[in-house]
Amino acid sequence: MEVERVQALAQYGNLHELPEKFIRPAHERPENTRAIEGVTVPVISLLLPYDNLVDEISKACSEWGFFLITDHGISAALIQRVQGVGKEFFELPQVEKERYANDPSTGKFEGYGTKMTKNAEAKVEWIDYYFHVISPASKVNYEIWPNTPPCYSLDVNTSPIIYLMLKMTENREVTEKYNVELLEVTDKLLQLISEGLGLEGKVVRSSLGGEEIEMEMKINMYPPCPQPELALGVEPHTDMSALTILVPNEVPGLQVWKDGNWVAVNYLPNALFVHVGDQIEVLSNGKYKSVLHRSLVNKENTRMSWAVFCAPPHEAIIGPLPQLVDDGNPAKYSTKTFAEFRHRKFNGIPQ
Repeated sequence: MEVERVQALAQYGNLHELPEKFIRPAHERPENTRAIEGVTVPVISLLLPYDNLVDEISKACSEWGFFLITDHGISAALIQRVQGVGKEFFELPQVEKERYANDPSTGKFEGYGTKMTKNAEAKVEWIDYYFHVISPASKVNYEIWPNTPPCYSLDVNTSPIIYLMLKMTENREVTEKYNVELLEVTDKLLQLISEGLGLEGKVVRSSLGGEEIEMEMKINMYPPCPQPELALGVEPHTDMSALTILVPNEVPGLQVWKDGNWVAVNYLPNALFVHVGDQIEVLSNGKYKSVLHRSLVNKENTRMSWAVFCAPPHEAIIGPLPQLVDDGNPAKYSTKTFAEFRHRKFNGIPQ
């Protein structure tokens, strides 16, 4: 069945009003659920003294489930190159993008897509995306990695075949280098999170699968929307991952839920936006919170974000860590494989 792409609709649909399927219920619309002002999310430098860093990360995980990190060691130049790969993909002609289409109804989430979530009202989010696993190597499928540049960017003096081959190699190298550096940051964060729980530094990472932890990149593209006050780029949700590490472009839109209100997250150049996900909440037995968040859209500008989900392998068994459970603090979550958790989450089945 042919899928209507949001980017194509925004570019060629001559829209002045949103189609009904994009209009959120009244209680979800941004015009009725505005973010409060004067509240800022935690921003943490990884150059803080170590004990202070453990405390700051622990506080942010327990009070917010979200924080920004600076001084993380990943260069601005590399982040910009990663963003360039995503931008190039969405500049492709539509027929080229469709070569990479996924099919979530069959469990095939990798590739180019539009609708990933299910909801009772069958509403559609104002987003197209590109999703692919970037590590471990055994799980990577290079055939669906974005690797083709826009046709109009070909150098007239370069053979198109040679250009495509060079560009494919370059894009893979950029993404793989980013993955290596992001893995280092992720390992450090998981160690800090573990120590913040009063555990030995390797416990949380080991419980998530150790070397088999999966890193999954989702490039989100939110085109200009004719009525952004009625739509959402991504509806309120928590991430099923352990951590999500995200970089956005400069167009605002991310909001997190704190103390009964939405809080807008301001753009901070070269910072990494860190979401605590469901698996950390389960492992910590609820001490650390999986952050509820949503994405708004813009009437004039395209918003993009590059999210990397740090998730256990499907066969990993995840439950509250035994060290954090006792008679006075019983387990608050059931133990199950991550595959079972994913199935329940995607299909709206209670965990």
